[in-house]
Amino acid sequence: MDFDLTPAQTLARTTIREFADKEIVPKARTIDENSEYPSDIIAKLGKLGFMGIMVPKEYGGGGFDTVTYAMAIEEISKACASTGALVSVHNSFCPYMIYKWGTEEQKRKYLPMLAGGDVYGAFAGTEPEAGSDLGSMRTTAELRGDVYVINGSKTFITGGPKAGVVIVFAATNKAQGPKGITAFIVESSFKGFKVGNTLKKMGINGSLTSELIFEDMEVPKGNILGKEGDGFKLALAAIDGGRIGIAAQAVGIAQAALEASVSYSKKRVQFGAPIANLQAIQWMLAEMATKVEASRLLTYRAALLKDQGGRFSKEAAMAKLLASESAVWCAHKAVQVHGGYGYMKDHNIERYYRDARITEIYEGTSEVQKLVIASSLLR
Repeated sequence: MDFDLTPAQTLARTTIREFADKEIVPKARTIDENSEYPSDIIAKLGKLGFMGIMVPKEYGGGGFDTVTYAMAIEEISKACASTGALVSVHNSFCPYMIYKWGTEEQKRKYLPMLAGGDVYGAFAGTEPEAGSDLGSMRTTAELRGDVYVINGSKTFITGGPKAGVVIVFAATNKAQGPKGITAFIVESSFKGFKVGNTLKKMGINGSLTSELIFEDMEVPKGNILGKEGDGFKLALAAIDGGRIGIAAQAVGIAQAALEASVSYSKKRVQFGAPIANLQAIQWMLAEMATKVEASRLLTYRAALLKDQGGRFSKEAAMAKLLASESAVWCAHKAVQVHGGYGYMKDHNIERYYRDARITEIYEGTSEVQKLVIASSLLR
């Protein structure tokens, strides 16, 4: 197995790493403390091709592969998990889904603005009563002439208050259950589109999570993504790819926690010597490093399988499961290594701890990942 990156992947990783160190790291704490949407960072990432990572250049994207996408999300999340969440969700769903399943007219209209970072793209599937069970959604879409009239609400929408284009899922035939769900490309300027409450969270505060409300919102018939009734199938396919992004985000957070702990342990002196000399600290660092590397390899493997066109649902679930739980564990141990200082907001460690926790929940909880993995094994 070849573990070497291509020259293009190496250049992309160097570019995004340098950008993250220069542009994101200095602003990460402010983004978190002020729940500040990083609009300037998003715009600059668009110009570099990282808001349309997997979108071909002919549509204004970066033309990169999924492995590059995973590396980019890791580096961005290492600097700021809020920004990493925004970039991951945007890339995994809105532009990717339009490129994958959209008509040529839809691609020409929406992809340049999304890939260029001019417009943020969101994914609206989750509802108050439909989280892991998307098939039970209550939002409806009724065809009236040349438009669909959508009524309902969504919640936990990453980037919701800033989204200009949203992939919205609604039931066009409730009697058919999941097979009656359709995906729509919705613009925030459509009459009847409303942003509900912006939700206060434990972590990734800069990603601005909100409710979206649709009241007799008219969507042109030409804005169906794919075919009527294909929505549930498209959502599941996109979520598989999204799990690679969240796994990469978790790897980035864990790597940040590890690097901070190594640095601190060399500088912190107790009993006349750096705490890095203590076996207890060394063992924590060793386990952290092992979990980070294992998570990274699983994530890159899932990304490579996706690029090769093979099945990757199980591998994406494995990567997301291990990486998210490793991120939480590493952040927990990083607090322990830093002692009381790790609990203080003057250090980044407590932010890593708060940010890591969500990776075990969104894009499917750890329990959902285990169901996906087990289902694949027992087929």
